[in-house]
Amino acid sequence: MKLTSPRFSTMLPLVVALFSATGAVEADAQAADVAGEWTFTVTTDQTGVTNPMVTLEQDGMTLTGQYSSETLGNADLSGSVDGSEVTFSFSGDAQGQTIDALFSGAVDENGQMSGTVDFAGGLLTGTFTAIRSDG
Repeated sequence: MKLTSPRFSTMLPLVVALFSATGAVEADAQAADVAGEWTFTVTTDQTGVTNPMVTLEQDGMTLTGQYSSETLGNADLSGSVDGSEVTFSFSGDAQGQTIDALFSGAVDENGQMSGTVDFAGGLLTGTFTAIRSDG
């Protein structure tokens, strides 16, 4: 097929669009940088507002770290980052009861995080916002 043939001229825009879309998908898939110390504001109807501290360590898309609050104590966490989407979970101790927690949210263009939180398999739900406390 010649580069000047009508068939090539018809296919060229399709090929360019395909490669452009592939590049966009790869760029979107890059994990946001969430490593560091964060101050969270967690709001639920039942417990009101709490302000836990979270330290996140990031290795590519994998998160580990520490959650610390007066309500659930200190707990190791694990999770993931996929593009701007952030998810992590841990098991905390509330007055001798083990409480599983799941945080799911996203980092916005200003580097702030927000989303939803689920405690004890849906027995208590709420929302959260977070800002970096390490600069």
